[in-house]
Amino acid sequence: MIRPDRIQEAANKKENENFRFRTFLKRYGDEEEVDRQFLRLHEELFADYDCSKCRNCCKMYRGCIPKKDIKKDAAHLGISPEQFVDFFLEEDPGGDYQTKHMPCDFLQEDGGCRLGDCKPESCKKYPYTDQPERLWSMLSLIEAAGVCPVVYEMFERLKKEYKQRRKQKMPVK
Repeated sequence: MIRPDRIQEAANKKENENFRFRTFLKRYGDEEEVDRQFLRLHEELFADYDCSKCRNCCKMYRGCIPKKDIKKDAAHLGISPEQFVDFFLEEDPGGDYQTKHMPCDFLQEDGGCRLGDCKPESCKKYPYTDQPERLWSMLSLIEAAGVCPVVYEMFERLKKEYKQRRKQKMPVK
C-alpha cells in the first residue's frame, strides 16, 4: 500500500485516469455491484490497516462537530460547552461546527483522537467506502483517494478488476 506521505502526489498522477474510470462506472456500472465491490474492499483493506499511523484525513480536513454533540464532547474533555466552542470550533453555515484548524484540533501525536468514543460520526465513517450509493458519490471518493491510502488502493484494484473483465469479454481470434 502507498505510504501516507506520498498519497497526494500519487493521486494527482492518477486523477485523470480516476475521472475516466468514474465516467465508465457511471455509464456501465451496476449500482448494487459497485456498492458490494467497495464494501468488500473496505472490509479487506481496513482489516489490516492501522489508520493511526496515517491520519491524513485528520491532517487534511477540518473536523465537523454537530451542535447536538457539543455538551457531550465538552464533558469528555472536562471543559464547559462554551470553552469547547471558544477553544476549538467555529460555526459553519449550516449551524453546526467545524474545527478551527488543520490538522484537526483533536488529533493526538499517537494518531488517536482526543474525543475518543465521542469522535463525530463523520470521522468514524470516513472515507464512507462501506456506505451505500458509492456510484453517486464518486467525486468525493476521487478526492478521498488523494487523502486515504486505502481509498487509493481501492481505486487501483477496481480499475484492474474492470480491465480484466473487458479483456475476458473480448473475442479471441
